[in-house]
Amino acid sequence: MKAWRFVGKGSPPRFMELPVPEPGPGQVRIRIGGAGVCHSDLHLLESGREGGASMFTLGHENAGWVDALGAGVTDFKEGDAVAVYGKWGCGQCAACLRSCENYCTSVLPNRPALFGGAGVDGGMAEYMVVPSSRHLVLLKHLKPSMAAPLTDAALTPYHAIKRARHVLSPGVSVAVIGVGGLGHMAVQILKAITACKIIALDVDDEKLNLALKAGAHTVLNCRGMASVELIEGASCGLVLDCVGSHESMKTALALTGVDGHLMVLGLAGGVLPFSKSAVPWGATLSFPYWGSRAELQEVICLAESGLIQPHVTFHPLSAGGAVISDLQEGRVLGRAVLVP
Repeated sequence: MKAWRFVGKGSPPRFMELPVPEPGPGQVRIRIGGAGVCHSDLHLLESGREGGASMFTLGHENAGWVDALGAGVTDFKEGDAVAVYGKWGCGQCAACLRSCENYCTSVLPNRPALFGGAGVDGGMAEYMVVPSSRHLVLLKHLKPSMAAPLTDAALTPYHAIKRARHVLSPGVSVAVIGVGGLGHMAVQILKAITACKIIALDVDDEKLNLALKAGAHTVLNCRGMASVELIEGASCGLVLDCVGSHESMKTALALTGVDGHLMVLGLAGGVLPFSKSAVPWGATLSFPYWGSRAELQEVICLAESGLIQPHVTFHPLSAGGAVISDLQEGRVLGRAVLVP
């Protein structure tokens, strides 16, 4: 089979021929129907990965069809269409037992989290092996190629929004910074499950137009100081920073209101000075990470009900290198999905 492989820190991925993997006991082999290309893949290629294999197949946003069952797997059958929950925990700690493998407590500094596309083989390939059937969510109507981005681009903002539901009363202002893969889904989720006023910010007018189509009430091009000054003194109950750079976090803080919540979802490596005088009274800063398995089921339900739908461009698996370059240059609108 063909696969896009991480081959070393700072190196471009390599398109390689590999044997089709065989599932072991309790494992499931998936025939990939779609693999999303995420900014996290760019960060991984640039900074590398401690722990796990020195070479592995990329791709943590995956969906497809059950192709082969390992010994002891009885809850799925061959041919089932499934989305793959991407964050694989130990399965035994308190967080994992309540389906929050995104917060697995067995992950320690000297024992980094490994999951498909990050240290072990992911789904930018024709097939992948999932270590347990508990990481699969059955699809009823969605095509796997449309479901793949939901496993991160939708799940991550959904998880953050659920954590802030107690402040999302009708009419409360919510800002979404960065209308990329996560951001355009965040706007849709807010529109679907709240009655908040949605403000979307980006430096790209085409992405802001996408935000309007997704349900944003107000959009703002925040490129340059003049635009940032327009939002000084704003009072948002929730700010979702889907970029996570130095500049986006500064903008996010300027938008955060008294007793508001600033949640950083993006992984661009920004730093925000945090002190008593730097943030509004009562405000909180948090870094929600991915989402739970139960929340992925809820996201799939929203999509199958027609309430959310990722903006997707499809590409053959062989085009993965070009898609990654496009993402690096900011030329991807919504989410790009590789289809074997």
